[in-house]
Amino acid sequence: MRPAPAVMIQGTGSNVGKSLLVAGLARAFTRRGLKVMPFKPQNLSNNAAVTADGGEIGRSQALQALAARVPTSVHMNPVLLKPEGGGSLQVIVHGRRVPVSSTGMWKDIKRSLLSRVLESFSQIEAQADLVLVEGAGSPAETNLRRGDIANMGFAAAAKVPVILVGDIDCGGVIAAIVGTHCVLEPDDRNRIKGFLINRFRGEVELFDEGLSDIFLRTGWPSLGVVPWFDRAPDLPAEDILALGAMARRDKPSGAIRIAVPVLEGLANFDDLDPLRIEPEVDLQLIYPGQALPGDAELVLLAGSKSTVCDLALFRQQGWDIDLMAHRRRGGAILGLCGGYQMLGRAVQDPTGVEGVPGGAAGLGFLDVETVLGEDKRLAGVAGIHLATGSPVRGYEIHLGQTGGADCTRPFLEIEGKPEGALSPDGRVAGCYLHGLFASDAFRATFLGALRKRTELPRQEGLSYDAKVEETLEALADHLEAALDLDEILAIARERK
Repeated sequence: MRPAPAVMIQGTGSNVGKSLLVAGLARAFTRRGLKVMPFKPQNLSNNAAVTADGGEIGRSQALQALAARVPTSVHMNPVLLKPEGGGSLQVIVHGRRVPVSSTGMWKDIKRSLLSRVLESFSQIEAQADLVLVEGAGSPAETNLRRGDIANMGFAAAAKVPVILVGDIDCGGVIAAIVGTHCVLEPDDRNRIKGFLINRFRGEVELFDEGLSDIFLRTGWPSLGVVPWFDRAPDLPAEDILALGAMARRDKPSGAIRIAVPVLEGLANFDDLDPLRIEPEVDLQLIYPGQALPGDAELVLLAGSKSTVCDLALFRQQGWDIDLMAHRRRGGAILGLCGGYQMLGRAVQDPTGVEGVPGGAAGLGFLDVETVLGEDKRLAGVAGIHLATGSPVRGYEIHLGQTGGADCTRPFLEIEGKPEGALSPDGRVAGCYLHGLFASDAFRATFLGALRKRTELPRQEGLSYDAKVEETLEALADHLEAALDLDEILAIARERK
């Protein structure tokens, strides 16, 4: 049986725009009538999505599936590595957490990963007219080639041709592409069928000489130059660095200020995406070394992969004192997932889920306590915001159970059951529902309550899902104009 057409997008380094390019290509080829499936052998990210088949994958693959108009599946990202406190990793294979208690156990698991990845790829390509594969990091990291499943190791095993992406905006793109050519072994070098330049500012023709120089030095043809895409901030960001850059945009005077402490274990920060594109919201990411602002209407504690470690960091920064001052000034506080756990009286970790068994005192803004456990809750859910009756929809992805007196005042009702907690005065809230702010009606009413403390008039409601869909269409148009899509498809069809 002839293998399905497939092509792998690899980069000269991290953050060259591979994820967005695959999403745009997925939409462009889907519009041509092809059934496109995204695939990433290995991802390293704490920003995960719950799949239609009940597991978890990297957020970028969920966006790519949306672009391709196909349901998400654990097989789109068979290996997901999630950094934890103390330099350890949580290993997700086929959507499920694999216990790793020692270095030896991790080595045993790692040896089996290529077969698991190829198993998933086989399932994906069986459903597809075209598979768009995304690499991770760079194939030029020659020290990682042995045992690699993220780049050339996968491409060689699955016999998938490669297109190399260079980011001209960060500088040195000619050296990055030519240097990659120099350090690759001949078999890997020959697997690359062309290159493209991403994030070009200005007149594309100005780089014609650069394209010729790269071709002369590598023999790889150019497949196009992608101009800077101004609307990238309107799509979900998987990397916190990208999120930070996207959050710093001009906002009107009197905008609702929402401060988000950026902790080491920050996870599932796609919760922030609908807020940062709201024209009336000034989303401020607060990094270690900075104080929580005194003029914020809301302090939002986002999810954490390392709740106990992040509690220590929160106190080390003096943010616990800043948060108490914010509360005394009448400010609102919301905790999501790990942030919800931190707002309670204590977080107990009796079995060492996050490392060493033990726990930590919480921040004490909610009368609840959390006990972490081995069982991970993974589910797409829907319900209502009890204070307003606004519908909400999202997903849960957490370890642990939370209970206490403030849970008698639930924040939400999820599938008929109370969820979350409220302080007696209603100014502090927490829950486990990720994706909360993507629910337009809830976001409008929640921001409406905060707006009372500002001079900003109410704006027309924004449909977040419609905004993302519109941006994916614009991205596909952008790539159609910049790249030789027919040649990219021909490369994918040459797979042997």
